[in-house]
Formats: sequence, C-alpha cells, structure tokens
Amino acid sequence: MHDPPRILAVDDTPENLEILRMRLEANGYEVATAADGEEGLAKARELTPDLILLDIMMPKLDGISVVRMLKHDQSLRSIPVILVTAKADTRDVVEGLDAGGDDYLTKPFEHRALLARVRSMLRQKALHDTVASQAKRLEDQAAQLSDWNRSLEQTVAEQVTELERMARLRRFLPEQVADLIVAAGNGDALLQSHRREVTVVFCDLRGFTAFAETAEPEEVMTVLAEYHSCLGEQIVRHEGTLERFVGDGIVVVFNDPLPCADHSERAVSMAAAMRDAIGEHSERWRKRDYLLGFGIGIARGHATIGRIGFDQRSDYAVIGTVSNHAARLCEEAKSRQILVSQRVLGAVESLVESVLVGELTLKGFRRPMPAYEIVRWIGRPS
Repeated sequence: MHDPPRILAVDDTPENLEILRMRLEANGYEVATAADGEEGLAKARELTPDLILLDIMMPKLDGISVVRMLKHDQSLRSIPVILVTAKADTRDVVEGLDAGGDDYLTKPFEHRALLARVRSMLRQKALHDTVASQAKRLEDQAAQLSDWNRSLEQTVAEQVTELERMARLRRFLPEQVADLIVAAGNGDALLQSHRREVTVVFCDLRGFTAFAETAEPEEVMTVLAEYHSCLGEQIVRHEGTLERFVGDGIVVVFNDPLPCADHSERAVSMAAAMRDAIGEHSERWRKRDYLLGFGIGIARGHATIGRIGFDQRSDYAVIGTVSNHAARLCEEAKSRQILVSQRVLGAVESLVESVLVGELTLKGFRRPMPAYEIVRWIGRPS
C-alpha cells in the first residue's frame, strides 16, 4: 500500500474524472486519472495503484476488456477494481464481475457510497498485501531453512567422515596422536607406505598357552582384559603406536607415524613401567593359581611401514627384521625380564642400569646377536 493510498480513476468523461478526483483528494487519497481504457491500462502498469475505479463504457478499450487484461497480469491482478457503469443493466455488472471486477457502482453514485466502497476495497488490498508479505517472508524463511539444512547436512557429512577417519586412526594410535594427525589434516598421507628407523617393543605373557589350555574361556578372557587394560594405559601415556595384538602378545612402535627423536628412550621407559604395572596383576593372578609371567623384547632398526589389507579390513604394519628381532628377544626373555638389542642400549645406556646377557642365537638370524637386560630405568635428571 502507498501512503497515502493511490487510486487510479479511468473514465472517458472529463467531468466525471474531475468529480472523482476532487472527492477522493478531499479525503486524503492520491489520485491519478486516465481518459480511456488503453491509457488506464498503461497507467496501471506504470503507477501500480492500490485501487482502480473503472468505467465500463469507453472507446478504444472498454472496461471489461481492461479488467480481463489486469487480472491476467501477475503484477497487477491483486489490485482491486470497482466497476462504474451508467446503465442499470445487470448484464454489464455480471459480465464485469465475471471478468474479475471486485465491486461496482452505478452512476450517478452517492458520495458516501463511493467512499464506503473505496474504504472497503482498500481494506481488502491492505489485507492482501499483508498476507502476500507474510507469504513472501515465509518463502524466504523456508529458503533460508533449506540452505541451513543443506549446510547442516554437509557439516554432518564432513563430521561423519572426520569421525570415521578418527576411528580408523584410533584403532592403532593413542588418542592424543590420532587427534594431532587429524588436526594436521594429513593422517592418510602419514599412513602411506614409507621407510623409517623405529624402535619396536614386543611383549607377551609367559605360560599363557598352558594356562589357556586348562582354564575356562571366561577366565582366559578376563585375564586378557586385565592384561590389555594395564598395558594400554602405559602405551597411551608414552605415546606409542599400537601396531597389533597377537593373542597375549602386543607389538608397539615408536617414531611412527609421528617422528620422535627419543623413540628408544620412550620404548624402554614404557617397558619398565609395564613390568612394574604387570607385577601388581601377577600377584593377584598367583592367588587365583594362574602361573603367568611377563617378558619384553625391544629392537631398533629401519622398517617399511604403512597400511596393509583390503578395502573392508586394513591394518597398520611394520615390515622388516626389526620386528622379528624384538619378537625373538621377547621369546628369550624370562619372566619380568626386558631384553634389548645393542642399538637400543646404545641409545639409552646412560639412562638405565643394564647387564650383558650374551650372544643369543635367535631364530631367523644367521649370526648370534648380543642382548642386554634392562635392570632398572633411571631416566634423565629432572
């Protein structure tokens, strides 16, 4: 709605137009006039009035034809039209209303009747504009909501992808390392096949095979759960990479996928902490008549590292003699014994108490390999 309301009067009689203009302007309306149907249609398109007073009988283009054209125009069809006729013939009125007219007046019309019709039509126009405005607002809100939904769907999809990546990484990485890889945005690249020097820790339970053969399955699973939970805390605390479980055996890698200069120190420190932690469980197992010990082997060397497997199942693996070396040292270790290779000892010698075990003939190695026992972890001065 315009302020004040804008009314277009269309009549081919100048005297009628002047009367309409004066009466309507006297009541505060803005009035535009047109002398025939063609001019009226042109001004309706130009001015978009709030109401049209339209004479039916006009040259060039009669009022009924103008109404039909107005109501077929998407931009003009909401403008109410009052038909004005000098005839009492109801056929003109009916035809005009059928064409789309909203009300009618018969000339000569009474002043108050004219104003009453005008006010009524303008109220309808104001109501229509309010409804149209609300509909447009709802349409805009629906469009915005649709955009938000698409954005939310995209965000959720990205978060699901991120969670899936995190789940894959956390299968073999401590939480803080997995978080760091995802934050860096290069987790997949870090897990591609590559070669690096690493320290590998292999540990398992002494006497577990005999225990599993005689114990109930529930007892075996309970012991494994306690064992894995105990060692898992130390793996996470020392930021090791859990490569795999092998029954009661556990393989932990240091210096990959994230490099750390002190990887052998971390490995030996973790092994000493594992030995102490398992010691508490061993006492409880002994009271349950479970004769179980714990041994660890640690080796250092270059290996090929990356993801192995197939589409539905893959693992992170360390391929090379360093893994075999750690596993063979673990086989030789007695209960509560930590055996390390010469390269590992060379990296931590000032941080531990150690003794030479001797030259061991290890399965899969052509020549005897020196091995050292870590008696105590001293660590660096605080």
